[in-house]
Amino acid sequence: MADLLSGIGEYYSQYNKTDSTSEKLSGTLNSTDYSKATDDELMDACKQFESYFVEQVIKSMEKMIPKDEDSETSKYLDYFGDTYTQELASIVTEQNDLGLAQTLYEQMKRNYNIPE
Repeated sequence: MADLLSGIGEYYSQYNKTDSTSEKLSGTLNSTDYSKATDDELMDACKQFESYFVEQVIKSMEKMIPKDEDSETSKYLDYFGDTYTQELASIVTEQNDLGLAQTLYEQMKRNYNIPE
């Protein structure tokens, strides 16, 4: 079992070297002309940014928590923690608790002169 966990850990560390969320967000932001975007496309981009922001805040908070390196839970969190964090950030964004996406959406509409 330890060898399997070690192998998964090596694979995960290689896979996780690039932040897939930031790459996805960057690709979306760079490939879309938001002056011609629909309201849904604009709000989707704002929600992606808010989700990324929340994810980064959660990751920063997690760094402040002392870890017990010997526990099985710690090993699994090392392997799958980013997936959990991304999902948690998506849930927070979909609940519209922060309002960051809505604020960005309204500002982008003003900046791109998109009619209400």
